[in-house]
Amino acid sequence: MITSLIPASPAAIDDDALHRIYAYPATDTPYVRFNFVAAADGAATSGGFSAGLGNEGDKRIFTVLRRLADVVLVGAGTIRAEGYEGELVDDAARTWRSAHGLAPHPAVAVISGSLNLDPSSGFFQRAPVRPVILTGTDAPAGRRAALEHVADVVDCGSDTVQASAVLAELGRRGLLKVLCEGGPAVLGSLTRAGAVDELCLSISPLLAGGDGPRISVGPSPEDAVPLALSSLLTEESALYTLYRRTP
Repeated sequence: MITSLIPASPAAIDDDALHRIYAYPATDTPYVRFNFVAAADGAATSGGFSAGLGNEGDKRIFTVLRRLADVVLVGAGTIRAEGYEGELVDDAARTWRSAHGLAPHPAVAVISGSLNLDPSSGFFQRAPVRPVILTGTDAPAGRRAALEHVADVVDCGSDTVQASAVLAELGRRGLLKVLCEGGPAVLGSLTRAGAVDELCLSISPLLAGGDGPRISVGPSPEDAVPLALSSLLTEESALYTLYRRTP
């Protein structure tokens, strides 16, 4: 049973309440929400995968976050590690989305400067919607040609993928409610660009150890980004935080 610590409430948090807590604000530009899970000792993976850190409450919130989004944005490393094959939302979510004016399935966008992706993989062959790959003009021409058969390949920079160009492309497509599910390099890049609006961080009650990554990697921004805690939920000793960037 998920309950709320901030604001404090003894009542169980149902899915309708989760929809209210995680509702996107009205906006005419892309609003970027990151979702991550980490162990209590800061580890971003357990056994090499983030899925080993989540519990049932985390899965419920994860489902709601996807249900609310216009687009799921990920880095190529996350696709290679996690698969992302087939449907990202279930039939109940499709029904809910259609009833609330959203496309039945969220768009899926992948940031990849190198285009190191396999066009024959299940991610592309079982994609419920045509993926969008956000890359740079210097990406290998052969890989680009192969991927253009299974995805929209869009230039968003030259030697590196520029966060501002990524958001401009998503905005051009009308994909304003952005749910970014990783990986750490993507969070680091968008943090440096000042493009992170929210962080939904689940803290698992585990000491995972190891030498795995943090949830964010890469050079530090010029100034640390201040956040305000908007919501704090809990279930079975796990914490589910919702941080919003302060003005």
